[in-house]
Amino acid sequence: MKKNETDVVATNRKAYHDFYIDETFEAGMVLVGTEVKSLRAHNVNLKDSYAGVRNNEVFLYNMHISPYEKGTTAAHEPERVRKLLLHKIEIRRLIGKTKERGFTLVPLKIYFSGNRAKVEIGLARGKLLHDKRKAIAEKEAKRDVQRAFRESQKDGN
Repeated sequence: MKKNETDVVATNRKAYHDFYIDETFEAGMVLVGTEVKSLRAHNVNLKDSYAGVRNNEVFLYNMHISPYEKGTTAAHEPERVRKLLLHKIEIRRLIGKTKERGFTLVPLKIYFSGNRAKVEIGLARGKLLHDKRKAIAEKEAKRDVQRAFRESQKDGN
């Protein structure tokens, strides 16, 4: 793999269902050795994770990285709080958005950029129940149109 290619490890598909994503940020993660090996084996779960700002630093909570199976007894804790690495200007902007406008920070995907593990966090607003139903109905309608188009293409050949 070339240095500028990315290897997506995990995505948080539930985040797109539960939130409107207004803006995304790329952040590095502070990890220990066995966490990196476990990430490379795709042993990570973003389901209930979220990010938060504390003491002008951004942290990732509830992200589960399974212990590396070939590791020693000094393995990492699976759901420990992990520090995210962002520029100071980005952190200030995130602080302002999350405090004033009611946004939350949600991890969207984890990937490797070169040899570095990165997380894409989204500045998100929560969806209401009727918004979720509307999104599901739109997705089903789009799927039905695609299916009808494919079937008309088959009949035409």
